[in-house]
Amino acid sequence: MAKQEKDAGIKLVANNKKAYHDYFIEEKYECGIELYGTEIKSIRQGRVSVKEAYVDIENGEAFIEGMNVSPYEKGNIFNKDPLRKRKLLLHKSEILKLGVAVAQKGYTIVPLEVYLKNGRCKIQIGLARGKHAYDKRESLKKNDLKREAEQNYKAVYKG
Repeated sequence: MAKQEKDAGIKLVANNKKAYHDYFIEEKYECGIELYGTEIKSIRQGRVSVKEAYVDIENGEAFIEGMNVSPYEKGNIFNKDPLRKRKLLLHKSEILKLGVAVAQKGYTIVPLEVYLKNGRCKIQIGLARGKHAYDKRESLKKNDLKREAEQNYKAVYKG
């Protein structure tokens, strides 16, 4: 997997593991993001967080809110607000499809990953449906069983 990512020029910057715990991810989309110069420099240093972020659709445009891009140290007056709304670059048909799903079916749009692809910052967003408490318990139980099976497998073949 890492070799494929290296060949494709992908470098993972931030990951939202909490989204997979709190939501069922139905569909995933890759989109660009509108950034200023000091923001992309800060993202390349890995100073970004998407844990509390969400995507909102307004007037036929998609915006990410709550994404924290720490100010660039050498940016002085050119630094922008770390929590400002940023425009996402998606096709019009994708925005309409996401907007309909959010409005009618009770879905939400959450950011999953922030990564650099061939020098450009990309965000993977997911159309998500919220989990209930019992769904979360089932997910934790599955993960525990999977982890135990992997440990047993390693113990058997290790010696």
